[in-house]
Amino acid sequence: MSRFSFPWSLMAVSALAFMPVAQSVAADSNDSNGAWFVPKASQPAAPAAAPHHHAAPAAAPAPAAMPDMGGVDEGDGAAEGEGQQVPPVLPLPPVPASPVVPKENAPPAVVMGLISVQGVMQLSTAAQEMQQVLGERRDRLARVVQKEEAAWREEQQKLQVQARTLTSDQLQLRVRHLQERRARDQRDFSNQARIIQEAYQVAFHQIERVLEQRDGIIARVAGAHGMNLVLHAEQAVLHVDGQDITEEVADLLNKVLPHVFIPGDGVDPEALAKSGKMPTTADEERLMNQATTQPAEAPAAQPQPQDSVLRRQQ
Repeated sequence: MSRFSFPWSLMAVSALAFMPVAQSVAADSNDSNGAWFVPKASQPAAPAAAPHHHAAPAAAPAPAAMPDMGGVDEGDGAAEGEGQQVPPVLPLPPVPASPVVPKENAPPAVVMGLISVQGVMQLSTAAQEMQQVLGERRDRLARVVQKEEAAWREEQQKLQVQARTLTSDQLQLRVRHLQERRARDQRDFSNQARIIQEAYQVAFHQIERVLEQRDGIIARVAGAHGMNLVLHAEQAVLHVDGQDITEEVADLLNKVLPHVFIPGDGVDPEALAKSGKMPTTADEERLMNQATTQPAEAPAAQPQPQDSVLRRQQ
């Protein structure tokens, strides 16, 4: 599921304003250092000119047939070897032999199923609700940003016209106020965008958990068909009828989770987590850590925290 992208022209213009400075700093750094250090195996084929050493031409004879260089030291010979890309001779410590593994029972035969996560999300009423509610908040924020950007540019143009009639102190004061307004808008809009993005994560994670837990919907549907391996449908070139469980998973998802909890408009999800009104992702991580350290003889009836397939792949 793709994350929302916000057309923040206001913040993009401000970020681009720092690019020339960063580029000039990088250019100065390159000029002062000459060149970055490159390991021997990554050096370019053409050797750089050294103060006390002249590289031999490409058709030069072997080192034994070269004329006596007199004052050339051992370090110059190493530089010449770098230019010729000579692989280094390194130690080869011994490694232990692999032990013989006793023969064990073969794993069960593969019964494969396929699922399209994108197809499930398109059929999910909860996912549609999430996209509609949070998409409206995102679009509303984008309109506010564009309106404020236009107002800021208008104020900037007015200031340019009035600059001739203002004293130096008055002009500096107006410019500072305009800069403070722009910085304040950037902080406010960035915080509002973060709230929308985190609200999306809260809603999406509910669908993710109910689908991909060990006893989640995908596992239940696959188990009902005797499947022990489920792959993404996009990875399969050919399959037969009955292997794709996308629609069946989506139907069960709509029955189990027809709606998702979405934090209210303007409600900060981080503040909501600190309020203690509901479990948090920190509680989920703590349960996962407890499961990894749980003794093997622990009762099987204890609840097992479930990890997301998407989370494990990150």
